[in-house]
Amino acid sequence: MTSLADRAPSPSHLKPSDSKLHTAGRIGMAAYGVVYILVGWLALQLAIGSGGDNANASSSGAIHQLAQQPLGAVLVWAVAIGLIALVVWQLSQAIWGHTDEDGAKMWAKRGKSLAKAVTYGFIAASAIQLAVADSTGGGGGGGGGSSTDSWTARLMSAPAGQLLVGAVGLFIIGLGVYYVVKAYTERFRKELDGEGKSGQSGRALLILGKVGYTARGIAFGVVGGLFVYAAATHSAKQSGGLDQALLTIRDAPAGPWLLGAVAVGIACYGVFCLARTKHLTES
Repeated sequence: MTSLADRAPSPSHLKPSDSKLHTAGRIGMAAYGVVYILVGWLALQLAIGSGGDNANASSSGAIHQLAQQPLGAVLVWAVAIGLIALVVWQLSQAIWGHTDEDGAKMWAKRGKSLAKAVTYGFIAASAIQLAVADSTGGGGGGGGGSSTDSWTARLMSAPAGQLLVGAVGLFIIGLGVYYVVKAYTERFRKELDGEGKSGQSGRALLILGKVGYTARGIAFGVVGGLFVYAAATHSAKQSGGLDQALLTIRDAPAGPWLLGAVAVGIACYGVFCLARTKHLTES
């Protein structure tokens, strides 16, 4: 005899269809890939000296660059909508996904999906803000790293602020190391279905993933290093986002060559994201 508990509906009955969620994920991943390809292009301009120190080679800078193209407002809105779709997909993974894992591992992966949703949400908000400003004649501005300086300064002024900023830096460095390890252990293979890992196209995709995740890891490591340095010197202006990290790479010995390599790698990550739209998995 079936008990009432056995007949009780599972929370999963509220889940939208997997096909709709995967469609949202594919649309969003394509938008994310476009953003990273543009970041790579902006970083390459910095490397060859045509961007100047005021170039903003970051996700927000990429969206500003997109806005300056013909039909720029339409393109920015398309990217914003795509990123919102990516947020929806990652939120669905945070709520219902990773059921192939058990216990703590499942909840850790769901937490990772939630963190990704927040990250993509910030980029989407930047795109929407720019698109709205453009449609109302407010202009987008070219903003660089000042917002990073301001919130770092606020964090620095809090009790134990230097330790907090240092901890943020160490966490970001840890993310950078994670991405490099992910590249060379090919853990990103889990993000591709079987077809995406086989044949010549599969091998090409794995190379793109290796190069892309390595470049992403280097960039994150430099961003984290800037935060640690800011904490050590008690100067918020020493911190910075991705754009400042890329400028720091450029100003190092043989910096333009190194930055050029990182720029190509970041663009490879964007192409990897675009290709992943065809081979999307939960990860």
